[in-house]
Amino acid sequence: MASELVSPAMRTRARDYAHLLRLDRPIGSVLLLWPTYWALWLAADGIPAIGNLVVFTLGVFLMRAAGCAINDFADRKVDGHVKRTRDRPLASGRVKPAEAVGLFAGLSLLAFLLVVLFTNALTLYLSFGGLLLAFIYPFMKRYTHLPQLFLGAAFSWAIPMAWAAESGDISRLAWLLFTANVLWTVAYDTLYAMVDRDDDLKIGVKSTAILFGDADRAIIGGLQAMVVLVLAVVGVQAKLGLAFYLGLVAMACLFLYQQHLARNRERDGCFKAFLNNNWAGLVVFLGLFIDRL
Repeated sequence: MASELVSPAMRTRARDYAHLLRLDRPIGSVLLLWPTYWALWLAADGIPAIGNLVVFTLGVFLMRAAGCAINDFADRKVDGHVKRTRDRPLASGRVKPAEAVGLFAGLSLLAFLLVVLFTNALTLYLSFGGLLLAFIYPFMKRYTHLPQLFLGAAFSWAIPMAWAAESGDISRLAWLLFTANVLWTVAYDTLYAMVDRDDDLKIGVKSTAILFGDADRAIIGGLQAMVVLVLAVVGVQAKLGLAFYLGLVAMACLFLYQQHLARNRERDGCFKAFLNNNWAGLVVFLGLFIDRL
C-alpha cells in the first residue's frame, strides 16, 4: 500500500539521489569507518562510550555521502568523458548541480549537529577542519597531481576528532594513526586512480597514478610498508599485544595480494585491489578489538 503512494517519478529521483550519494557502494564509508574505530578504541583504552560510537558511525556515513555529492559537483563536466563515471546522475543530467550542493550542505549540517549536541568543544572546533577538507578535496585534481594527499587528510580527520571526543585531548598516538591513515589512503586511492588513468590523461585530470607513472606499484608498495611500520610503532607505544600484531601481519599479507591483483595494471585488477582495502582496515580493527577486550 505504501509503495502505491510513491509515484514512479519519486522512486526514480530517490534512486538517482542514492546513486549520487553512493548508498549502493559503501566501500568509501567503511574505509572511513575502520580508522575512526581504531582511534575510538585506542583513545578509550578499551570499549569506547556508546554515544561516541553512535555519533561517529553516523557521522562517517553522513560525511562520506556529503563528500560524494560535492565530488560529483566538482567533476560534473569531466565525469561524462570517463568510462567508469559517465553514467553518474550529475554527468548524465538526471540530477542538477544545485541539488548536489544542497545535499552536501544538508548532510554536512546533520553531521555538524551530531558533533554540537553530543561531543565536546575540542571536537567541535576540529569539525570545521574536516568540513573544509571535505569541500576542497574534489577540486584539487585540477591543480595538483597530489589530490590523493588531500583525500588522505580528509579521510583521516575523523581520527583526531574521535580521539578528542573520547579522551578530551589529542595525544601523539592520534597523530601517528593520522599519519598511517594518510599513507594508506594515498596508496589505495592511487590504485583507484589507476583504473581511470587513461581517461584522466586525455581530459587533463591530475592524480598520483599519473605522477608516479611506471613506478606506481613500487611507490604504492613503499607506502603500504610505511603504513604497517607506523602502525607497529603505535602498537609499541600503546603497549598492544599479540592480537594487534597478528592484525598487522594480516594487513601486510593483504597488501601483497593487492600488488598481485594490480600486477598488470589492468582496470579490473586495480579496482579489485582497491576494494580489498576494506579487509585490510578490518583485520587491524579486529586485532585491536581483541587486544582491548
